[in-house]
Amino acid sequence: MTLTAKDASRRTREICALAPIVPVLVIEDVADARPLAEALIAGGLPALEVTLRTPAALDAIAAMAEVTGGHVGAGTLITPEDVRAAKRAGATFGVSPGATDALIAACEEEDLPLLAGAATASEAMRLLERGYDMLKFFPAEASGGAPAVKAIGAPLPQITFCPTGGVSPGNVESYLSLPNVLCAGGSWVAPKKLIDAQDWAGIEALARAAAQSGKAG
Repeated sequence: MTLTAKDASRRTREICALAPIVPVLVIEDVADARPLAEALIAGGLPALEVTLRTPAALDAIAAMAEVTGGHVGAGTLITPEDVRAAKRAGATFGVSPGATDALIAACEEEDLPLLAGAATASEAMRLLERGYDMLKFFPAEASGGAPAVKAIGAPLPQITFCPTGGVSPGNVESYLSLPNVLCAGGSWVAPKKLIDAQDWAGIEALARAAAQSGKAG
Protein backbone atom coordinates (compact mmCIF):
# COMPACT_ATOMS: atom_id res chain seq x y z
CA MET A 1 0.00 0.00 0.00
CA THR A 2 1.38 3.41 -0.97
CA LEU A 3 2.10 5.80 1.89
CA THR A 4 -0.19 8.83 1.82
CA ALA A 5 1.05 12.37 2.34
CA LYS A 6 -1.17 12.67 5.40
CA ASP A 7 0.32 9.57 7.00
CA ALA A 8 3.84 10.63 6.04
CA SER A 9 3.38 14.00 7.74
CA ARG A 10 1.83 12.38 10.80
CA ARG A 11 4.77 10.01 11.16
CA THR A 12 7.43 12.66 10.61
CA ARG A 13 5.63 14.90 13.09
CA GLU A 14 5.69 12.10 15.69
CA ILE A 15 9.43 11.63 15.15
CA CYS A 16 10.12 15.38 15.29
CA ALA A 17 8.16 15.63 18.54
CA LEU A 18 10.47 13.16 20.32
CA ALA A 19 13.06 15.82 21.17
CA PRO A 20 13.75 19.49 20.39
CA ILE A 21 16.91 18.67 18.42
CA VAL A 22 17.48 16.18 15.60
CA PRO A 23 21.24 15.54 15.30
CA VAL A 24 22.48 15.90 11.73
CA LEU A 25 25.28 13.35 11.43
CA VAL A 26 28.16 12.95 8.99
CA ILE A 27 29.74 9.55 9.65
CA GLU A 28 33.07 8.66 8.05
CA ASP A 29 33.69 5.33 9.81
CA VAL A 30 30.92 2.78 10.31
CA ALA A 31 32.63 1.63 13.52
CA ASP A 32 31.58 4.94 15.07
CA ALA A 33 27.91 4.51 14.20
CA ARG A 34 26.64 2.36 17.04
CA PRO A 35 28.46 4.08 19.94
CA LEU A 36 27.49 7.46 18.50
CA ALA A 37 23.84 6.47 18.36
CA GLU A 38 23.99 5.07 21.89
CA ALA A 39 25.50 8.31 23.21
CA LEU A 40 22.93 10.54 21.51
CA ILE A 41 19.98 8.39 22.55
CA ALA A 42 21.27 8.19 26.14
CA GLY A 43 21.50 11.98 26.10
CA GLY A 44 17.84 12.28 25.17
CA LEU A 45 17.99 12.70 21.38
CA PRO A 46 16.41 9.56 19.85
CA ALA A 47 15.68 10.90 16.34
CA LEU A 48 18.90 10.77 14.29
CA GLU A 49 19.56 11.99 10.76
CA VAL A 50 22.48 10.33 8.99
CA THR A 51 23.41 12.30 5.89
CA LEU A 52 24.15 10.32 2.75
CA ARG A 53 27.36 12.28 2.15
CA THR A 54 29.93 9.60 2.92
CA PRO A 55 30.59 6.06 1.66
CA ALA A 56 29.91 4.77 5.18
CA ALA A 57 26.47 6.38 5.50
CA LEU A 58 24.25 3.46 4.50
CA ASP A 59 26.18 0.97 6.64
CA ALA A 60 26.04 3.48 9.49
CA ILE A 61 22.25 3.65 9.18
CA ALA A 62 22.08 -0.14 9.32
CA ALA A 63 24.21 -0.23 12.47
CA MET A 64 22.30 2.57 14.18
CA ALA A 65 18.96 0.99 13.35
CA GLU A 66 19.86 -1.85 15.72
CA VAL A 67 20.21 0.47 18.73
CA THR A 68 17.21 0.29 21.04
CA GLY A 69 15.23 3.47 21.43
CA GLY A 70 16.46 5.18 18.29
CA HIS A 71 14.70 6.38 15.16
CA VAL A 72 17.23 6.59 12.36
CA GLY A 73 16.58 8.64 9.26
CA ALA A 74 18.50 9.20 6.07
CA GLY A 75 19.35 12.75 5.17
CA THR A 76 20.28 14.39 1.90
CA LEU A 77 17.87 12.24 -0.10
CA ILE A 78 18.07 13.54 -3.66
CA THR A 79 17.06 10.71 -6.01
CA PRO A 80 14.62 7.79 -5.95
CA GLU A 81 17.62 5.45 -5.70
CA ASP A 82 18.72 7.28 -2.54
CA VAL A 83 15.28 6.55 -1.13
CA ARG A 84 15.40 2.86 -1.99
CA ALA A 85 18.93 2.48 -0.61
CA ALA A 86 18.00 4.24 2.63
CA LYS A 87 14.95 2.04 3.07
CA ARG A 88 17.00 -1.12 2.48
CA ALA A 89 19.54 0.08 5.05
CA GLY A 90 16.86 0.37 7.72
CA ALA A 91 16.00 4.08 7.75
CA THR A 92 12.57 4.80 9.24
CA PHE A 93 12.27 8.30 7.80
CA GLY A 94 13.90 10.47 5.17
CA VAL A 95 15.06 14.06 5.02
CA SER A 96 15.67 16.11 1.89
CA PRO A 97 16.99 19.63 1.28
CA GLY A 98 14.11 20.19 -1.14
CA ALA A 99 11.45 18.16 -2.88
CA THR A 100 10.78 16.87 -6.39
CA ASP A 101 7.84 14.90 -7.69
CA ALA A 102 10.08 11.88 -8.31
CA LEU A 103 11.54 11.98 -4.80
CA ILE A 104 8.15 12.29 -3.14
CA ALA A 105 6.72 9.47 -5.26
CA ALA A 106 9.64 7.19 -4.35
CA CYS A 107 9.20 7.87 -0.65
CA GLU A 108 5.49 7.12 -0.87
CA GLU A 109 6.13 3.92 -2.81
CA GLU A 110 8.81 2.79 -0.33
CA ASP A 111 6.69 3.67 2.73
CA LEU A 112 9.40 6.07 3.92
CA PRO A 113 7.99 9.20 5.60
CA LEU A 114 9.70 12.26 4.14
CA LEU A 115 10.64 15.48 5.89
CA ALA A 116 10.84 17.53 2.71
CA GLY A 117 12.71 20.81 2.57
CA ALA A 118 11.27 24.20 1.68
CA ALA A 119 12.76 27.69 1.94
CA THR A 120 10.05 29.84 0.35
CA ALA A 121 6.32 30.31 0.65
CA SER A 122 5.78 28.87 -2.83
CA GLU A 123 7.77 25.72 -2.05
CA ALA A 124 5.88 25.26 1.20
CA MET A 125 2.54 25.84 -0.55
CA ARG A 126 3.33 23.25 -3.23
CA LEU A 127 4.10 20.66 -0.58
CA LEU A 128 0.99 21.60 1.40
CA GLU A 129 -1.04 21.22 -1.79
CA ARG A 130 0.22 17.63 -2.00
CA GLY A 131 -0.73 17.03 1.63
CA TYR A 132 2.57 17.60 3.41
CA ASP A 133 2.33 19.90 6.44
CA MET A 134 5.46 18.88 8.43
CA LEU A 135 8.43 20.32 6.56
CA LYS A 136 12.13 21.03 6.89
CA PHE A 137 13.06 24.72 6.56
CA PHE A 138 16.42 24.73 4.78
CA PRO A 139 18.88 26.38 4.67
CA ALA A 140 17.50 28.07 7.77
CA GLU A 141 20.01 30.79 8.59
CA ALA A 142 20.85 31.58 4.96
CA SER A 143 17.12 31.88 4.19
CA GLY A 144 16.45 34.51 6.83
CA GLY A 145 16.62 32.56 10.07
CA ALA A 146 13.91 32.57 12.72
CA PRO A 147 12.32 35.82 11.40
CA ALA A 148 11.75 34.10 8.03
CA VAL A 149 10.16 31.03 9.65
CA LYS A 150 7.94 33.30 11.74
CA ALA A 151 6.93 35.33 8.68
CA ILE A 152 6.00 32.25 6.64
CA GLY A 153 3.93 31.03 9.58
CA ALA A 154 1.59 34.02 9.39
CA PRO A 155 -0.10 33.08 6.07
CA LEU A 156 0.62 29.34 6.41
CA PRO A 157 -0.18 28.48 10.05
CA GLN A 158 -1.10 24.89 9.14
CA ILE A 159 2.55 24.07 8.32
CA THR A 160 5.05 23.06 11.02
CA PHE A 161 8.78 23.27 10.43
CA CYS A 162 12.06 21.70 11.48
CA PRO A 163 14.67 24.38 10.67
CA THR A 164 18.08 23.03 9.68
CA GLY A 165 21.20 24.68 8.31
CA GLY A 166 23.19 27.07 10.46
CA VAL A 167 21.23 26.26 13.62
CA SER A 168 23.49 26.44 16.68
CA PRO A 169 23.32 26.72 20.47
CA GLY A 170 23.46 30.49 19.99
CA ASN A 171 20.31 30.76 17.90
CA VAL A 172 18.33 27.58 18.49
CA GLU A 173 16.07 29.14 21.11
CA SER A 174 14.90 31.78 18.62
CA TYR A 175 13.61 28.96 16.42
CA LEU A 176 12.16 26.72 19.11
CA SER A 177 10.20 29.62 20.61
CA LEU A 178 8.10 29.90 17.44
CA PRO A 179 4.65 28.24 17.40
CA ASN A 180 5.26 26.76 13.93
CA VAL A 181 8.55 25.06 14.89
CA LEU A 182 8.45 21.60 16.45
CA CYS A 183 12.18 20.87 16.52
CA ALA A 184 15.43 21.90 14.84
CA GLY A 185 18.23 20.00 13.16
CA GLY A 186 21.83 20.60 14.16
CA SER A 187 25.28 19.11 13.85
CA TRP A 188 26.84 20.67 16.95
CA VAL A 189 25.78 17.79 19.20
CA ALA A 190 28.11 15.41 17.35
CA PRO A 191 31.14 17.46 16.22
CA LYS A 192 33.77 15.73 14.09
CA LYS A 193 36.43 16.41 16.72
CA LEU A 194 34.59 14.41 19.38
CA ILE A 195 33.64 11.63 16.96
CA ASP A 196 37.26 11.26 15.83
CA ALA A 197 38.33 11.15 19.47
CA GLN A 198 35.58 8.63 20.24
CA ASP A 199 34.53 10.88 23.11
CA TRP A 200 31.10 9.36 23.49
CA ALA A 201 30.67 10.76 27.01
CA GLY A 202 31.30 14.26 25.63
CA ILE A 203 28.73 13.74 22.90
CA GLU A 204 26.21 12.41 25.40
CA ALA A 205 26.74 15.56 27.48
CA LEU A 206 26.12 17.77 24.44
CA ALA A 207 23.00 15.77 23.63
CA ARG A 208 21.74 16.07 27.19
CA ALA A 209 22.12 19.85 27.05
CA ALA A 210 20.45 20.04 23.64
CA ALA A 211 17.55 17.91 24.85
CA GLN A 212 16.72 20.68 27.32
CA SER A 213 16.43 23.30 24.59
CA GLY A 214 13.35 25.38 23.96
CA LYS A 215 9.96 23.93 24.78
CA ALA A 216 11.47 20.86 26.43
CA GLY A 217 13.32 23.00 28.94
